[in-house]
Formats: sequence, structure tokens, C-alpha cells
Amino acid sequence: MEDYCISIRGVGKRFNLRESGGHDTLRDQIAGLAKRLLGKSRAQRESGEFWAVKDVSFDVKPGDVVGIVGHNGAGKSTLLKLLSQISEPSAGEIRVRGRIASLLEVGTGFHPELSGRENIFLNGAILGMTKAEIRSKFDEIVAFAEVEKFLDTPVKRYSSGMYVRLAFAVAANLEPEILVVDEVLAVGDIQFQKRCLGKMADVAKSGRTILFVSHNLAAVQKLCTRGILLKSGSLVYDGSTEECITRYLASVKEAQGELTGYAVNQPLLDSQSPDAPIRVTCLEMFDLEGAPLHHMDVNDGFRIRIHYECTGDYAKGAVSVLLQIRTHLGQELVRLSTMPVSGYEIDHLARVGYVDLTIDSLPLVGGRYLLGVHFYRPHVEAMLILSDVVTLEVAPTDVYGSGIGMDQNQGVIVANHKWHHHVIVPKGGTPPANL
Repeated sequence: MEDYCISIRGVGKRFNLRESGGHDTLRDQIAGLAKRLLGKSRAQRESGEFWAVKDVSFDVKPGDVVGIVGHNGAGKSTLLKLLSQISEPSAGEIRVRGRIASLLEVGTGFHPELSGRENIFLNGAILGMTKAEIRSKFDEIVAFAEVEKFLDTPVKRYSSGMYVRLAFAVAANLEPEILVVDEVLAVGDIQFQKRCLGKMADVAKSGRTILFVSHNLAAVQKLCTRGILLKSGSLVYDGSTEECITRYLASVKEAQGELTGYAVNQPLLDSQSPDAPIRVTCLEMFDLEGAPLHHMDVNDGFRIRIHYECTGDYAKGAVSVLLQIRTHLGQELVRLSTMPVSGYEIDHLARVGYVDLTIDSLPLVGGRYLLGVHFYRPHVEAMLILSDVVTLEVAPTDVYGSGIGMDQNQGVIVANHKWHHHVIVPKGGTPPANL
């Protein structure tokens, strides 16, 4: 342990799917009683066990900047919760030397009834800092978070963006030896994400340790010196960032060779945490005439239908839905949210339902794109962040009649445009003969 700040040996985390947050109906209880009366074996009764992390072992040296990548449901977020001591492992051992600051999901580590100012001091105290140390960093935290006007407002009234800005500012500026950051940065706007990545680069240069989970592979490639690839809860690669990303992209292509982005009834439950309050059960994609989408060209429109089911308290509070489109390297292109569209939001979710989104035209060049789905309560919390869950294939098309099919070697966006050439003839000069 002398050479490492984190040592993980044979760590696993088990969930019981029957205890994933849903509310048993009378029918469920009667069915369960019937199974018990019929004498189901213990092994059969325990078949609902789900190992989110399985027998994971690795070490992290001080100053390492480690990117952790993998499909949805690979165990990335669960592993970080275990490292941050938010959750206890079901098997194995984790040893940590140094203070950990974690930014895992909106709301983690903050008390909603306390003000922003009070939460800064609370988080500092949790990290073992004195009031004097926190005060020395206070102005820097507030300036980075840009929440000065709301410092004495309870954070339960903050928007999700404000919440994340303050949480990241606290985590990054209170100088922990180990900084743990999950995909929560996706909640912020693009400018904020750039600032966060810049700050994380500064933290890395100072010799502190970073564990970074993200679907933005370009950011992982730029920031991290080491990559860890998880698949179905197991560690399958630990080494160079470039090789890690290469293997991850290969696994994405292999997995989604069968699960194409425009397949009807795309099954998704296996890629999600069993304890999530909302789960997306499948996606359907149609053309604008309502027929299943089997081929897509540049500028085609389509409709995506997002089927969901609620496993928690689903009847309270308005909910917004967001569709995210990224390049194959995870660079964000656009977010389409229910909120900016006339302030539309869902008053409350049903136990089971679906949401439709129609896109009249998508001017992307040919290539592979990744679609993600977010459910969140405005100004409160992210309920589900399901990144890069489906691949969308756009066929290269000769948009400009040049004989060249537009793909991602020519950029990403197709723009309707024209060029005109104008020659300026000097005074007293002779214009070219071809004019």
C-alpha cells in the first residue's frame, strides 16, 4: 500500500432485483406467497441477484489520472460509489489513503435545506479541513461556481446546473488528494464542461489523483494518462488510454452490430442499474410517416419513442426528458429537451408509459452517432442519465452533387450553402477575358 493511494482487491457489489425500489402490488405479494408455499428452492428464490461489480482488482498511484469507460450498466458508477464509501462492497476489500472528494450525481454530499454557503463549509468539514482552510478557498469556490447571488439560498431551490457548478467547485478547490468525478458533468452546459475539464487538468498537474468516468472519449483521451475498461461489472482492460478507448469502441461496434440504432423495440433493461427510480425499457424509431426506420440518409427526419417504467415513487413532481446526440468519440452535438419547447414538461410519470420526440430534419453527415436519454426533475435532480445507449447510423450521401459522399472526414454538420466569386478590377485596369 506504500506505493498506492487506492488498492482494490476482489471487489464486488450485489443487488437484489426484488428490492430495487419498486412498490409491490397485492398481486406481487400473492405471487410471492404462492412461490414460497410451492417450496421453491433457495437458489431459485435468489435468482434475482445482480452483481453490478464482480471481482475487480487494481491499484492507483498518487498522481495517476485514470479514465474509467464502459457501456451503460458496466459498473462504473457503482465502483465509484464503493470507492467513495457511499456504498459498502458485498465482497473484497478497498483501501484508500488520502482525502477523497466525490462528484457522483446531482445532490450527492449536499444537504438540501442548507444554503450554498453552509454546504461549502459542511463539505470542507467532511474532508477534514479546518474553517480557516475552507475560508482561504471560499472566494475561489464561489467565483468558479458563479452562484454569489444565491449563496444564502437553500440549495434545494438551485437549478441542476447551479447545483453541479457549486458541487464541482467545492470538490475541485478544497484540495483533496483524490478527486472522483462521474458523468454528472453532462448536466452542465458546454461552456461549464470546458471549465471543469480545464480545472481537472490543473488538478492533475498539481500531482493529485483523479478518477474520471465519462462517455466523452475525447475528454478522457485528452485528460487521462491511464484507462480502465469495465464490461458487465468486470475489469477487462487496464493500461494506456489510447488502447482502452480503441477496445471500448470495438466493443461498442460489436455489441451494436446486432442492436442497431433504428431497431424496433430495442431492449435496454440489461444496461441499467436495478435500483434506478426510472428505467428505459426500449426505444422505437420510425420515419416521419410512422413506418419502422430501417435506413437513414443525411437530412432525413425521424421519430424516436422512449418507453419507460418507474420503479420508485413515480407520482410526484414534474419531469423533463432530454435526448442527447454525440459523435462516436462522445463529443456532444445537440441536446433536445422538453423544457425549452414552450416550457413543456410532464406533470407526472405513469407507472408505465412512453414519450415521443419528432425531429423534422437531422443535417448530420454520414457516420455513427450515439443517442442518450435523460430523465430529470427540473431544478431538483437527475433521475436517470442513460448515455450513448443506442447507435444511429447515417448513410454517407452525395449532398452537393460532387460525387463525394459526405462523412465525418468532412466535419459533422451538412449546411445548405452557395459560393460566389467576385473579382475586384483596379481602377483603369482590364477585367479578365472570361468575365
